[in-house]
Amino acid sequence: MAEQTRSFLQARFEQCGIHPKTKYGQNFLIDMNLQRMIVDSGEITREDLVFEVGTGTGALTARVAQLAGAVLSIEVDYQMHALASEGLSEFDNVTLLLTDALRNKNAFSDEVLGKLDSTLAEKSLARYKLVANLPYNIATPVLSNLLRRENPPEVMVATIQKELADRIIAKPRSKDYSALSIWMQAQAEVEIVRIMAPSVFWPRPKVESAIVRIRYKPELRARISDLEAFHEFNRAMFFHRRKFLRSVLLSYYKKRLGKPEVDAVMSELGYDGNTRAEELPVDEMIKLCEASERMLRETIAKNEA
Repeated sequence: MAEQTRSFLQARFEQCGIHPKTKYGQNFLIDMNLQRMIVDSGEITREDLVFEVGTGTGALTARVAQLAGAVLSIEVDYQMHALASEGLSEFDNVTLLLTDALRNKNAFSDEVLGKLDSTLAEKSLARYKLVANLPYNIATPVLSNLLRRENPPEVMVATIQKELADRIIAKPRSKDYSALSIWMQAQAEVEIVRIMAPSVFWPRPKVESAIVRIRYKPELRARISDLEAFHEFNRAMFFHRRKFLRSVLLSYYKKRLGKPEVDAVMSELGYDGNTRAEELPVDEMIKLCEASERMLRETIAKNEA
């Protein structure tokens, strides 16, 4: 496959009568050094299935296919799917799926996850990694929902909007600190590998981008007894980030926990009435969720007795 330069893309698209589609977030990476950096950051081996969301022209897919045991790449645009299928025909370890990766903003397509799991089984591969130039409009749900899986990717390397990357790595009390920061850092080591200027893409986006690497750590997730409960709790704590924690907890547990129970949880953890969710480090948010859910179970058991 030819190098994905701007001139190559423009000539190829003109030949095929196609144009980049804004609705699909089609911004193609035209810096070959950065393409290599993305692939290198994935630390890909023949033991890996690489999962890619957003095949595009297949340029990144081709680089990955040379290293991976298998590649499963998802593309929603039939014109890009056709273009990539033609360019990747030489690789017998690549599966291209023409579909939307997401069922909705909160969940992956069952078809896509089913194909991911069946490909792992068919190829006898024990692990998978996400390596992708993610369209901006689906980057958050892709990264977030993969960490909701029982078997998340070992590593996720993706190009995303820099603003999103800043939120993923943010620390407490900063403007970017959010439920997403906690969700990611509660389960993985996160880092920005490289900041990218708009000029490395065609068409140019209006904002800076970043390559992020998210390395899943089972020992971090092991601190969370109920992943789905933590997911909902964490999001709820940031619905009104400037509100005091006590009122947010009372709202979340309305008709399930009263003021005495919420006050008991806060006292146990050493929080006062002025504490806010945005001040809590990741470990503290996990402890708060565990203590609150334990209090809820105890309250239910007491009421049923």
